[in-house]
Amino acid sequence: MTGSTPSPSRRNRRRTVTAAAVLTAAAVTAAFALTLDGSDREEKAGEPAAVTGSAVPAPADESLLALARRDASDPLAVGRADAPVVLIEYSDFQCPFCGRFARTTKPELLRSYVDEGILRIEWRNFPIFGEESEQAALAGWAAGRQKKFWEFHDVAYGKPRERNSGAFDAENLIAMAREAGVADIERFQADMTSDQARSAVRADQEEGYNLGVTSTPAFLVNGKPILGAQPTATFEEAVETAADMAEAAGR
Repeated sequence: MTGSTPSPSRRNRRRTVTAAAVLTAAAVTAAFALTLDGSDREEKAGEPAAVTGSAVPAPADESLLALARRDASDPLAVGRADAPVVLIEYSDFQCPFCGRFARTTKPELLRSYVDEGILRIEWRNFPIFGEESEQAALAGWAAGRQKKFWEFHDVAYGKPRERNSGAFDAENLIAMAREAGVADIERFQADMTSDQARSAVRADQEEGYNLGVTSTPAFLVNGKPILGAQPTATFEEAVETAADMAEAAGR
C-alpha cells in the first residue's frame, strides 16, 4: 500500500472546483439537516435522494469525525482501519440510487483509494422502504457474520430490482447469500432472525436519523456530508480533499 500523498492528477482535479460547486455544497449540507435540532427525526423517510450535480462537502463538525468506528474486525467495512479518510454510507438495499453508487462509483473508489490505503468505507444499514428493506438489511448483517457482507452487497445491488415486489423475500435472500458464497445457510437464517441482528440494524438507523438523514444514499466523508448518488468525480474530490486535510493535520 502506498501513502496518502496526493498525486499531480489529484491536485489538478482539485483546482477545477468552481464557485457553483461550492454553492451546491451548501445546499447539500442543508438537505442533510446536520443541525441536530430534532426537526427531521420525527419525519418518515422519503424517496431516495436524486443525483443533483456536482457537490463538494462543506466543512465538517469535529463531532462527526467520531462517528467513524474504525474497527478492524468490522465485517461491514472495507479498507484499513487507520486510513486517513473514512466514508460512512447510509443505504437501503432497495434504493435505486444506492444501487447506482454501488455499481458505478464504489468500484472506482476501491481501486483508486481503498486499495491504496487512503480510504476506508463503513456501511450503515438504513432501511426505509418497508419490510423487504428491513429483511435485506438483516440478511446483509447475517452475511457479514460469515465475512461475506460485501459479496452479498454486490449480489443484492448487482442489477436494478423492483421495490417491494418480492425481490428481497426470504427465498431470494437465501439465494443471494448462496451466490455471495455464504457457506452455512442455516447459521445465516438464524443470524438473520436474531435479536443481535435487529439491534445492529436499529443502531445504524438511529445514528442516521439522529443526523437528520431521511433519504438514501447519504454519506459522510471524514464527517462532511454528501447527499444522493452524486457523480463519481464528486466523491473523488471529497476523498482527495479529506486526505490532504488529514495529512496537514498529521492524522
